[in-house]
Amino acid sequence: MSVKSKIQYACAILLIISSIALAFIQVFDIDTIAHGTLLYIAQAFLLAGSIFGLDYYIRKFDAFLDVQNHSKRNPQ
Repeated sequence: MSVKSKIQYACAILLIISSIALAFIQVFDIDTIAHGTLLYIAQAFLLAGSIFGLDYYIRKFDAFLDVQNHSKRNPQ
């Protein structure tokens, strides 16, 4: 795993943890979650999901291309 991937995963996990913590703080402080906080939570989960999902998609696509290239080289 490259340094870039580790940094991306760390940022994604930090976004998820910070959004959950911010929601808990607001619920205990003002008994509700403000609109801006909900927007932050939505954006944090969207970005974290795209980081994890894009890496998964690229790995699956590379594996698919390897299988296609292998079958074209060895037509048995």
